[in-house]
Amino acid sequence: MADAVLVRARATADGRAVVRLLMAHDMETGLRQDASGQRVPAWYITEVVVTLAGQPVLQAQWGTAVSKNPSLQFTLRGVQPGERVQVAWLDNRGQRGEGEGVVA
Repeated sequence: MADAVLVRARATADGRAVVRLLMAHDMETGLRQDASGQRVPAWYITEVVVTLAGQPVLQAQWGTAVSKNPSLQFTLRGVQPGERVQVAWLDNRGQRGEGEGVVA
């Protein structure tokens, strides 16, 4: 498994939670050349899945246009403090990353 995902989630008074994710990943497009002129192979996250209390709440398919160490922020409804938000990603080389956080 590759680097973990940093997950922060904070509940608001109206039953929503703002979730922030930070994924450590180099996200190479396959178009860049290194100092010797050799092309750096493509290496990027292809799929992100977020679950809340074991139920999927977000699925995303990504490509080469996402920046290095991508971050993602979104809002969920019907969330209570103490619930677990889990994130898993898969990249084009088959590596995986995951992380979880508790809604504060």
